[in-house]
Order: sequence, then C-alpha cells, then structure tokens
Amino acid sequence: MPDLCVLGLGLIGGSVLRAAKAAGWTAWGATRSSDDVTAARAEGFDAGGDLDVALERARAADALVVVAVPLPAVDEVLRRVAAVVPTAKLTDVVSVKGPVHDAVRRLAPRTRYVGGHPMAGTSTSGWGAGRADLFRGAAWVVAVEDDSDMAVLAEVVAFALAVEAHVVPASTAEHDAAVGRISHLPHVLAAVLAAVGADGGPLALALAAGSFTDGTRVAGTRPELTQAMCEGNRTALLDAVDDALGRLGAARGSLASTGGLAKTIEAGHAARKALDAQRSAVRTDVTIDLDSPGARDALRAVGARGGRIVSLDGATARAQTS
Repeated sequence: MPDLCVLGLGLIGGSVLRAAKAAGWTAWGATRSSDDVTAARAEGFDAGGDLDVALERARAADALVVVAVPLPAVDEVLRRVAAVVPTAKLTDVVSVKGPVHDAVRRLAPRTRYVGGHPMAGTSTSGWGAGRADLFRGAAWVVAVEDDSDMAVLAEVVAFALAVEAHVVPASTAEHDAAVGRISHLPHVLAAVLAAVGADGGPLALALAAGSFTDGTRVAGTRPELTQAMCEGNRTALLDAVDDALGRLGAARGSLASTGGLAKTIEAGHAARKALDAQRSAVRTDVTIDLDSPGARDALRAVGARGGRIVSLDGATARAQTS
C-alpha cells in the first residue's frame, strides 16, 4: 500500500491521519497550527509544522498527498506542492470540488489530481475533534473527470475503502450541485433557524427540544469554516436556496390564505421516506474495469444512480447500485 502525506490536521485531516495509521498505512502530516502539531505528537502521530519537509518526504516516497485545509488556504498549500513535488499524486478532502479543481489546474497543473470529499464531520473542529473511525460507513466522493489519472483514482478509492468508507464516484459539477442541496443549504437553514429561535428570547430557548437542537446542530460549526464552504459553492447553493425559498413562499401563502400546510408537510414526509427507502434498497452488483476505455463513464453512472464502490481488486472495482 502507498504512503500518505496529509497537509492540514484539523477535524478531517486529523481523522485522515488517524484512520490511515489504524488501517496500517505509513502516514505523516503537517500543519501550520503548533497546537495541533503538539497534540498529534503527544498521541504518537508523525506530525510536523513544516509543509515543505512533509512534501519532500512525500516526493521521496511517491506518497499520495492529501490536501486537508479549509478552502481559503488551498491556494497557499498548492503553491508549496507545486514547488516541492510538482508531479505529486494529489487528492483533497475539501467540501467543494469545483474551486479546488480550478486551483489545481492554475497553481499545480502537473500534479496527478483526483478530488475527494468524505461526507463525514462534526460541528467541532481542530485536531482534538478528529477520530480514527470518523469515515466508517460514510460516503467518500471521488471526482471522476475525463482527464482523471486512473492509477491515482484507484489509490484514492483504495484509501477510502481502507478507512471503511464507501466510494461514490461523481463528476466535480455533479458533486457540487448535490452537496449544495444536502450539505450547504442545511448549514444556511440551520443558521436561520438558530437565529429565529434565539429571537424568541429566553423562554423560546428554554423550551427548545429535539427538533430545534437537531435542526441547528451544524450552526455550532466555526462560522469562518461554514462561510468558506458555502460561499465556495455559490452557484449551486443559489439554486438550492431559490428552491427552498420557493417552497417556503408556497407554504407561507397557503398558511396565510387557507390556514393549511398539508402540501408542504406531506411533500417533506414523502421525501424523507424516499431517503430511507434508498438507504435500505436491495442493491445490484456491478463490476467496472478501471483500465477500460469506458471506465470513467461507468463510474459516473454508478454515482448518478446513487450507487457506491464497495471493493477494489487491482483494477477491478465492484460497485453496488439500487
């Protein structure tokens, strides 16, 4: 198995380093945060504060380099990658793929880049928030573009599977459109819901129970991280916000005119049942030869159908679709 170099040791990067070590990979990391370096070393992990040193080691070992910093810091990290190991095998775990893809092409064009995004996290941040099992059972998106290096893609898939995630292949554009609806819009709605609830004063907050707590959980994330994530996916998020506003407007109109909310509530209930049904659906096995000319299209088709890659044997991927 290849070596792994993680740049950024916050919640996700720290969890990547922990999970890699638990899976038996040789892995090390670097971060500008001296506190995170100290904490990681105290727990026995190979961590340092100099990105160039970590990258020199990655160059010597032909390691897979994982960019695990917030979106605003990506450009600076890519400049170091391009300077130290310009042909690196490169992936990332940033929650928006389009801006990272564009930044790689602009700043580190010789790297063999395959984007990634594990759909896992918490509302807390920093090294101390990470866990070795954070990705267990989670979806890990692997970006499949027409120019994707399939050997590197296979390494990214292999790592995601090694940390017990399942792999969802999708294009960069498909990923950003999807997460705009199921990740970034929920952050915006959680912020609005939290503010509306707080405006009700001490009594409203004293009465807040499960539905309010669940609906506002992600509002506890550090604001600058949420802001960078949502603003980085501006176009897709605008589409999702417009959809939500249209539905809220229809609900308000119905409530004001007839006093009824049946259509809104029934549509939401049906959508939730559809989510549960997809998660429990019987799945069909599909085999994809990653060396075949049609592999990229076949992978994207699996993701578009809500499928996942569950194992990899050499260049043969076994996927399941509903």
